[in-house]
Amino acid sequence: MKKGICLGSVPGETPEAKFKLAKEAGFDGVEINTLSTPEERRRYKEIANLVGIEIPSIMNSRHWAKPLSDPDPEVRRESVQGVIDSIETAVVVGADTVLLAPAVVNERVTYEEAYGRSQAEIQELAKVAEEKHIFIAIENVWNKFLLSPIEFARYIDEFESDYVVAYFDVGNIVFYGYPQHWIRTLGKRIKKVHVKGFDANKRIFTYLYEGTIDWKAVKKAFEDVGYDDYLTAELPINRDDPEGTVRKISKDLDRIIAGG
Repeated sequence: MKKGICLGSVPGETPEAKFKLAKEAGFDGVEINTLSTPEERRRYKEIANLVGIEIPSIMNSRHWAKPLSDPDPEVRRESVQGVIDSIETAVVVGADTVLLAPAVVNERVTYEEAYGRSQAEIQELAKVAEEKHIFIAIENVWNKFLLSPIEFARYIDEFESDYVVAYFDVGNIVFYGYPQHWIRTLGKRIKKVHVKGFDANKRIFTYLYEGTIDWKAVKKAFEDVGYDDYLTAELPINRDDPEGTVRKISKDLDRIIAGG
């Protein structure tokens, strides 16, 4: 497995400083947000090349404010363009995966509407993904949607596309499930993984080893399904010890990968 970290989890005044710290701390890659212009995309690629670190994945930037499940077709159009921008970012920086929260269920959007609208939009986006050879990875988030591993797997399978896959977030599941169970159900559908800690008793997110997650069981589940790609930490910057915490996250990932 490779060690990744989200750019927003790394302190620093510039992208150059953030990438350099991530490299020095022992990370193999940095996940970035969608970049708006070709110039920005080329710049980030140049920085990554100079530092000697990968950009494995792109976090879509519009799926919460402009969800694919919105009743307004114009909002959905903007959301689709956001995914296309993410795919174009991935192409330039050398990433192979775009993270997508597929829908949001709320007072205005029923579960069935979220399911149907998001699938219709992603079905068209899958054609772009296939053309560009970039994976659209659906992430489990707190959106009141895809609440069981069986449904999550079915949702992905219904696209019948090799380029629509799962981005599994270990910490996000703990509130209502067991990550090792979800991993085994999703299996080969998992393309990328986010890691964060979670305390099931206090119902709060934590750093990796400060919560209640059974990381040995999680690692064993990944081994059982043959997952050997990135574990990307998505954690807040610790203002009391920003750089030291980045290095600790790297060591904690080493421990998880080792099965400890």
